[in-house]
Amino acid sequence: MRESVAVVHDLVSRFVPADELGAEHRASALAWLAGTDDVFRRVKPASPPQHLVSYVVPVAADGRILLADHINAGLWLPPGGHVEVDEDPALTARREIQEELGLGDTGLSRSPIFLTITRTVGPDHGHTDVSLWYVLACTGDEQLRPDAGEFHAVRWWTRAELVAADPGRFDPHFLRFLTALDGGRFGPVAASWAD
Repeated sequence: MRESVAVVHDLVSRFVPADELGAEHRASALAWLAGTDDVFRRVKPASPPQHLVSYVVPVAADGRILLADHINAGLWLPPGGHVEVDEDPALTARREIQEELGLGDTGLSRSPIFLTITRTVGPDHGHTDVSLWYVLACTGDEQLRPDAGEFHAVRWWTRAELVAADPGRFDPHFLRFLTALDGGRFGPVAASWAD
């Protein structure tokens, strides 16, 4: 197994799924990682047809969540992007929040806390993202420099606004992520956040 793939395999093997679907996604991701070294996107949009993504979910001290109205997907998504060939997914997370929002990595979880496998939508549809979800602890008052080439807009959402919104406008697993986050499933994660 390629060393960079082995790192991701180890990361995913340490996941404790939040629900039954999470357990299915974990098992599927582990089988995929064990069966191929071709897990990094090489050619846009879909080569190989399944590849790694790092999401970063900024969470303000008051519980608000920062999401971006993604141009390609037509959905409100956490910032993030495709893991480059042999790149550690944590480095992808750091790179993406800097490139897409102008934020630093202070407060970024050291490891992802959620895993999903999702068929993409929008103009670049037709491939499957295996997404590692990181959390970025924020004050909610940070200066943002959104990437206008990626997003129509960015905004902070309260939990009440997220629950009241059309779920079809978000990543299909976003409400599962919130449920796990709100249910205390990731309580110990705060202790592992960088600096």
